[in-house]
Amino acid sequence: MIDHRPTRRSVVTAASGLALLTLAGCSSSSDTADAAQDAGYRSGDGSVTMIDPDERKDPVELSGETLDGTTWDSADHRGSVVVVNVWASWCGPCAKEAPHLVALNKKLKGEDVELVGINYRESSVATGRAQAETWGFTWPSIYDETGRTSLDMQGMMTAQPSTAVLDRKGRIAAVVLGATTESTLMGLVEDTLAESA
Repeated sequence: MIDHRPTRRSVVTAASGLALLTLAGCSSSSDTADAAQDAGYRSGDGSVTMIDPDERKDPVELSGETLDGTTWDSADHRGSVVVVNVWASWCGPCAKEAPHLVALNKKLKGEDVELVGINYRESSVATGRAQAETWGFTWPSIYDETGRTSLDMQGMMTAQPSTAVLDRKGRIAAVVLGATTESTLMGLVEDTLAESA
């Protein structure tokens, strides 16, 4: 069953995400606002949805060319827990969330967990690559100019940013809509890892 009930972790997450979105909403950059509007920006509130293993859909089929010119395919990463994060340079909450993702990636070194980004409706590969470097993203990011990866992720990642945790079978185990934190994602990753421990 899909659990929408607020656990202690999800209540803290929602509050943190809302605070980050509120801060990001104070931006006065008209260029960023225009880019966000053109890209179909939808904010989230940091809410967490956890899906019981017996209620999960089929494995996601996510693939594409990355910002560094290689190809990433979710089918090649079965057996690992995968954290998928949707981000863009024009997304204010994404900038607030970025340090949390970098910290999470450092803590997960040596674990059977991988991160992959989806650079959502970015103006160019060069812009996405420069922003990833600025934020310290060392993991691959699929360049998604058209926004098709929302369908690839079974329509569950509907805000920018959004983050999903895929179980070892490649199925969506949890989704956060909106900016999230290192501690929230670590909790979701640990829960997913524990399923097959």
